[in-house]
Amino acid sequence: MRVVKIGDCEVEVRRGDITEFEGDAIVNAANSLMIMGGGVAGAIKRKGGNEIEKEAMSKAPVPVGQAILTKAGKLKAKYVIHAPTMPKPAMRIPLENAYLATKAALRIAKELGLRSIAFPAMGAGVGGLSVYESTKQILRAIKEECEGMKVYLYAYDNQAYNEMIRALEEWR
Repeated sequence: MRVVKIGDCEVEVRRGDITEFEGDAIVNAANSLMIMGGGVAGAIKRKGGNEIEKEAMSKAPVPVGQAILTKAGKLKAKYVIHAPTMPKPAMRIPLENAYLATKAALRIAKELGLRSIAFPAMGAGVGGLSVYESTKQILRAIKEECEGMKVYLYAYDNQAYNEMIRALEEWR
């Protein structure tokens, strides 16, 4: 676990399952249609319940650069913020989409006065970005948009954790 300050926000990298996060919100690196099939979205749906996807889909389509909030079902977090990184499921994305999605999620968190938010590697996995590249974009968005929050970056395995730590260390 590593913690750094970016502006007036604290950023902490954790190795573990983002669906176990106990805080205000977890972020789903979604698609614009809000179909929660695989990856982090699938894990959120399996653990939190189908009602998360149903609520999200009722607000679709959501373009890249915007985000929506849903209840978190059976998850420990209070909310799920769905921030699309791609228009349709399983698309390769440009780096900018990870940045835009992170910014959109942080804007919603700020508007609601949330104090803690957890992000996966936005656009990694089916999006085609490396965890390292994704983390750089997340940090860029945090620098511009985060105000007074504790931001958690979740890495599911050791390789992802090491890539997040490397990006964070280079950021400083």
